[in-house]
Amino acid sequence: MKHSIVIAATTLTLAASATTSAQTYPARPVRLIVPFAAGGPVDTVSRLFAPRLAEIWGQQLVIDNRGGANSMIGSELAARAAPDGYTLLIVSAGFAINVSLQPKLPYDTVRDFTPISTVAFGPGILVTHPSLPVRNLKELIALAKAKPGQLTYGSSGAGAPTSHLGMELLKTTAGVDIVHVPYKSMAPALTDILGGQVQMGIPTINVAVQHVRSGRLRAIGVTSRTRSPIMPDVPPLADVGMPGYEANNWTLVLGPAGLPAAIAEKIHADMSKVLQVQDIRERFTAAGMEARALPHAQVAPHVRSEIAKWAKVVKASGAKSNQ
Repeated sequence: MKHSIVIAATTLTLAASATTSAQTYPARPVRLIVPFAAGGPVDTVSRLFAPRLAEIWGQQLVIDNRGGANSMIGSELAARAAPDGYTLLIVSAGFAINVSLQPKLPYDTVRDFTPISTVAFGPGILVTHPSLPVRNLKELIALAKAKPGQLTYGSSGAGAPTSHLGMELLKTTAGVDIVHVPYKSMAPALTDILGGQVQMGIPTINVAVQHVRSGRLRAIGVTSRTRSPIMPDVPPLADVGMPGYEANNWTLVLGPAGLPAAIAEKIHADMSKVLQVQDIRERFTAAGMEARALPHAQVAPHVRSEIAKWAKVVKASGAKSNQ
């Protein structure tokens, strides 16, 4: 009986301590590890919301770029940090893909982290060179089935969430054989799509929009479940013959495993406030992304579902890491 009372008292003390910590958090600057080089998409996202989040907290949010090994170096550093809320990590969809693509991770993607908040969802847009005699997804699939292994698509490299695995998801769903031509980034891939050296690809919407409007590329559909405000006349692929299809390069903030729930919930609530600010939302839109914080209870399930989805695609496609 006394043992039970001691356990109950200890539990109440820990809960009260966590609540107090959340009420005073943050009491000093917070480090946000960006596991990519400065100037990349995830770094850009971080610098869009960091100043406003720092204003809410009254503390500096220090962006710490730790690029290398396809985000694994920075992610491992965050996983080993103290779970007190003063070291956070921001990742892209590659975080979930690495589970299947990388032969050995130095951390457990689920066990070693506390998912806190989604930040943005960045869809791609399936485009074709105008010389390809197709105007919609149905015609593209029909042509690919009539010419197996003869059509090509360019991507930014093995494991890219939209430009590579997004197309592989389309291929496995439709049952077609379109040859993958990987590049070191999407810029040279897009150059060759524009030149007709490869026939299609899935670049980001903000990059493709000018070429679609000029007629140099033909838009087939966006990879998100909803239309993009940048190109509202282009339908989601899910609405034009591929139900359930979705391939977003999302960004998400995590902490180390063991982060007190009250602190995680406070960070999520403050992030949600930032992502509702109109000028912040407009800046995300201009970058081809939708600022969106999923409800806190949905963040961890989102990560797990993305791990499972991309594992199937990686296996079916035979994708290999370029690391």
